[in-house]
Amino acid sequence: MTLSALAGTGVAANGTLHANLETAALVGAALRRGEGRLSEDGAFMAVTGQHTGRSVQDKFVVDEPETTGDIWWGKINQKMAQPSFAALIADVRGYLSNKGELFTQDLYAGADPEHRIRVRLVTTNAWHALFARNMFIRPPTDELAGFTPDFTILHAPELEADPARHGCRTTTAIALSFAERIICIAGSSYAGEIKKSIFTVMNWLLPAQGVLPMHCSANVGAAGDVALFFGLSGTGKTTLSSDPDRQLIGDDEHGWSPDGVFNFEGGCYAKVIDLSAEAEPQIYAATHRFGTVLENVVADAGGRVDLADRTLTENTRSCYPIHYIPNIVPEGRAGLPKNVVMLTADAFGVLPPIAKLSSAQAMYHFLSGYTARVAGTEKGMGKEPQATFSTCFGAPFLPRHPEVYGRMLAERIGEDGADCWLVNTGWTGGGYGTGKRMGIRHTRALLRAALDGSLAKAEFVCDPFFGLMVPKAVPGVPSEVLNPRDTWADKAAYDRTARELVARFEKNFESFAGGVDDSVRDVAIRAAA
Repeated sequence: MTLSALAGTGVAANGTLHANLETAALVGAALRRGEGRLSEDGAFMAVTGQHTGRSVQDKFVVDEPETTGDIWWGKINQKMAQPSFAALIADVRGYLSNKGELFTQDLYAGADPEHRIRVRLVTTNAWHALFARNMFIRPPTDELAGFTPDFTILHAPELEADPARHGCRTTTAIALSFAERIICIAGSSYAGEIKKSIFTVMNWLLPAQGVLPMHCSANVGAAGDVALFFGLSGTGKTTLSSDPDRQLIGDDEHGWSPDGVFNFEGGCYAKVIDLSAEAEPQIYAATHRFGTVLENVVADAGGRVDLADRTLTENTRSCYPIHYIPNIVPEGRAGLPKNVVMLTADAFGVLPPIAKLSSAQAMYHFLSGYTARVAGTEKGMGKEPQATFSTCFGAPFLPRHPEVYGRMLAERIGEDGADCWLVNTGWTGGGYGTGKRMGIRHTRALLRAALDGSLAKAEFVCDPFFGLMVPKAVPGVPSEVLNPRDTWADKAAYDRTARELVARFEKNFESFAGGVDDSVRDVAIRAAA
């Protein structure tokens, strides 16, 4: 293999270089090198060690004159000084150059040729190369000749960073330089760092091109009607966007341009703890195939996986190319959205199961990014639900100020005329521990009415606490379910809990008060007197 596979990376190949190996060859190399084993169905099983999720506090953006004024600095985007990054990249390049084997993959991010970027991964492990090959878009062979990357990922998971030398916090560092167009990942084997580093890049580049980058799933109906599904973990984003009557565009990352919606990726990265064939047949089938990568999934000596086993982590993952899922849009692109759905799992049990949003309300809830975690889902949580706000439903991946994305959403909705909906997949009849989880049958009926256009023509009433427009009747859904207050036995308790959640929204939104239009501030929710 020629050294052109390392051109522009600053890495020298002093050992064996494997460039753009396909799936079978990568699996063979990973097994030969002892990087993992196969499940009984042929999926490659990898264990990532101490890092079984993203290292949020170890993510850095290089502070560079060209970009510093436009970056949303703070806990999400921590500054790394240029000299520190120079030392880190020099050490990573030296480390990679002296490895006996290296693996590279040349891939695309972005299904729309007008807005895609070329990505080159250089890594020490065959299974990480397979992950990237599954996750991103694989160029046709004739497009690999002369491939020149727009961004390069230098991936050294076994190399420990030096906080004193590299200006980082621990022995793990994920550092991104927009000026040099390089990402360094050191000290973490969790493959999600590869995926999300490029999502961060797309979130930086696309707004300047008039494209809204989104952390959402997307599907399209037989009539060409596109729907977007925003939502944090546990809200049902993957489940509800997987519809046998609609084609899947993608399950996690998309762009919304003046011409339509396009997937950033060529694969899926699904959380599979407690996954079942009954509840998620498509993801379950993909998880049991050759070429799939399973992260931190436990199996017996014969390779029979136990998807309920939490021994290594709750965050078990399956990564597979999107064509492992039936009923997809092969080109990864479709038209303009007709419906935008924002999913929340309200564990306090006070939000309605569905509400129609104005453009300003959509921006408000987009910037809020609300859901609620319940006891037992995370270590250290108490008995009461905890409100969680992740702006734009993807705060960890936003290099620009949230208002940039919020304004773009409002503009796209206004220009393209999409209907917007807030859907609560959480609790009803009381909060967590008292009420019950919203029935999936009712949620699907509500979404069906929203997506076919009939719900937009319904009669609505205004919720007095959140200012939301709630339908009075929906076929297949009991009327009392539509008004959450009616489902509570203790109406005073409902009123009190609703006011408390309103206060949480208001407190969270204070950070945006000076950066949004008056129309958004005007619809900021207010508790009823």
